[in-house]
Amino acid sequence: MLLFYRLTCLSLVVWLIPFATIHAQQQVSPEPIRLSAKDAVEYALANQATIKTAKLDELIQLAKNKEVSGMALPSINGTGQYQYNPITQKQQFNLKNFGLPVDSFTVASFQLPQNLMGEVRLTQTLFDPSVLVALQARKTLEALVVKNVTKSEIDVKENVYKAYYNVLSANKALNILSGTIHTMEKLLNETSEIYKNGLVEKLDVDRLRVQYTNLQTEQTKLVNLMELGTAALKFQMGMPLKQGITLTDTLSTEQIVSDVANLDKFNYNERIEYQLLETQKNAYEYDLKRYKLKGLPSLQLFAATGALRGSNKFDYFQNQMWYGYLNTGLNLSVPIFTGLQRRRQVDQAELQVKKADVQIDNLKLAIDLEREQSGSTFKNNVLTLQAQEKNMALAEDVYATTRTKYREGVGSSLEMSTAESDLLTAQNNYFTALFNAIVAKIELLKAYGKL
Repeated sequence: MLLFYRLTCLSLVVWLIPFATIHAQQQVSPEPIRLSAKDAVEYALANQATIKTAKLDELIQLAKNKEVSGMALPSINGTGQYQYNPITQKQQFNLKNFGLPVDSFTVASFQLPQNLMGEVRLTQTLFDPSVLVALQARKTLEALVVKNVTKSEIDVKENVYKAYYNVLSANKALNILSGTIHTMEKLLNETSEIYKNGLVEKLDVDRLRVQYTNLQTEQTKLVNLMELGTAALKFQMGMPLKQGITLTDTLSTEQIVSDVANLDKFNYNERIEYQLLETQKNAYEYDLKRYKLKGLPSLQLFAATGALRGSNKFDYFQNQMWYGYLNTGLNLSVPIFTGLQRRRQVDQAELQVKKADVQIDNLKLAIDLEREQSGSTFKNNVLTLQAQEKNMALAEDVYATTRTKYREGVGSSLEMSTAESDLLTAQNNYFTALFNAIVAKIELLKAYGKL
């Protein structure tokens, strides 16, 4: 009897341990929000920290793509330089080179102590393989982060659905347990009256009182776990724990079986994990292309203009003559030999693409296995749920009949105890099967990419 709903409680505990301390510090809002499972998922997609982080990563990637686009645009830089030469550099000249008959040397300096220069330089990339490939890879990288957002959303959906239905199934268990306690209370009162008339022993009354107390204890435990389960659901949704909520969905075997009838057709592209690997492979292919094109020359256009002035003293703020200049041209860079580094980079990139192919093939096998396992588990759990639902209804009928016989004095206390124990076991098995079937359905939908 003390094991009543133990499996249901244990399933809740798995979800609730991280939230027990947090929940104890929160106050429930007096105005609860009514939530269906769909509402809970939509709230989580808008507020859950995992989703927000994934969307920020998406914005970061978009900003990086704009940075890459800037590599194809011209860059303009301004520079300034001041140089002071306390001792100017000297050079020797042979005056014979200027017409004297014999060697005669003199020393001259072409520097001034004070020098100031300002320049504006424009650089435009005309052809650069790395920039070209980076521009081509932008959409692939954007798609990669978008799919990461989608994967985060699917993971959040799975967690929210499981938490929602976990609370919902426990709430249904609590309602039926409350009904059982009410029936037990009536039986205890009736037996107490019969005992006063001397028709039953005190032992029968004490036994019922112990059972009634045990059921009340289990009810209190389930209520506490329900509160923590609700806190776990709010956490999965990204909702403040102080906000009250009311779950509006209902649970039934027919509802669990629904929405899984059209899962025969399947395409691997429906699984976000497969899409991620395909997109990642495309990114690796761009890396390979970049390393292959790295052996091509790059060409840049440049233009610069500026002004400079030298002087024996620092008099630049006076109205003195400045000497301007303007130049333009092309820079051509041709890689001739890089120590075979580019060849090794190409080899690594090719191996990375092949590795991605292996990962994709392995993922297909894993998806096939997951679909088979989830399908088989769901069918078995539904069959178990249907059987346990019938067993619970039958146990309720047996308990009601036995209770009537006992009250009329034609049934024994042993029969009553057995019927009660069978009812509690049937209810426990039913709620365990109910929760397992719900989880199996969620995992089946996820396996087929339908979550």
